Amino acid sequence: MQRIILVYGAIAGTIELALLALSMGLVGEHGNMGMVLGYLSMLIALSLIFVGVKRFRDEQQGGAIRFWKALGVGLGISAIACAFYVLGWEAYLWSTDYSFMAKFTASQLDKMQAAGASAADIAKFKADMAGYAEMYAQPLTRMLVTLSEIAPVALLVPLISAALLRNPRFMPARV
Repeated sequence: MQRIILVYGAIAGTIELALLALSMGLVGEHGNMGMVLGYLSMLIALSLIFVGVKRFRDEQQGGAIRFWKALGVGLGISAIACAFYVLGWEAYLWSTDYSFMAKFTASQLDKMQAAGASAADIAKFKADMAGYAEMYAQPLTRMLVTLSEIAPVALLVPLISAALLRNPRFMPARV
C-alpha cells in the first residue's frame, strides 16, 4: 500500500508541478485565467488518485475494497501530491526572489486603475495587500495558504474515487 501511495503521489505531484510551470509560463497575469488553469492542472494531476486506488483495489485487494480503505489510500496519494505542490511553489518563489506578491499587487493595481477605480478604493487595496504581503512573508503561513489552494481538489478526488471504486462492479479488474 505504501509503495502505491508513494509512487502515485510522486507522479501526481510531478505532473502538477509540470502543469503549474506550464501555466505560469503561458499566463503572465495572475487573474481568472491563471486560476482556471491552476485548478484544471490540479484536477488532471490528482486524477492519478483514482488510478492509484483502482490499482490497489485490483492488485492487492482482489478486486474489492471498502470505502474507508480506498479513502485512506486516496488521501495518502493526495498528501504526497500536496507536499510536491507546496514545496514546488516554495521553490518557484525562491527562484524568483520572492517577487510574486509584489508583481501580483502591481498587476491588480494596474487593472483597478484601468477600470477607473477611485483613489480611496486603490488606497484600501494597497493597505489590504500590504497586510497580506506581511503575512505571506512568514514561511509556515505561506505554506498553509498554498496548501489551502490545492486542498479542496485533494479532498474531493479521493472521496469520489473511494465512493466509485468501493463497488467491485465499477470498472472491474481484468483477469
